Amino acid sequence: MTILTLTLLVALLALAAVAVKRVPAGQVHSLYRHGKPVRLLQPGTHVVLPLLDRVGHRIDLGGRTLRFDASMAETHPMHGTVYWQVLEPERADAVIEQADQLIRTGVIDALHAEAQADQEERREVAARLKRSLNKHLRERGVMVTRVELEAA
Repeated sequence: MTILTLTLLVALLALAAVAVKRVPAGQVHSLYRHGKPVRLLQPGTHVVLPLLDRVGHRIDLGGRTLRFDASMAETHPMHGTVYWQVLEPERADAVIEQADQLIRTGVIDALHAEAQADQEERREVAARLKRSLNKHLRERGVMVTRVELEAA
């Protein structure tokens, strides 16, 4: 074999290795071509076009947590945890990088609307907060599964 043939063989093997993408269970990868979404890769092994296709987002379908701190009034700070997950990766792909910020903003906005939160049961406030967040996030493929509030 000549050095040119050997180099060509190594280059072809490298391209073949790059063309195979493995998606672990519990994840979905969004595939982009020329900066535009092409399709979602479900768990398993996939063959993609090397040098043209790239994985844009690795979306975890398992649950996630987000801690937050909010002050409804200076005398009543509130903090807690929001548990959320991706239900529709097709919709969530566009906002997955901003999901934490969307949830955090939604929590703060909803808590500021709760004027009498100190007089009500935290569980009721958390349930209303969950409904409020899901009202805005469901259309984006994300769902809040639980909200836990703690008084500071």
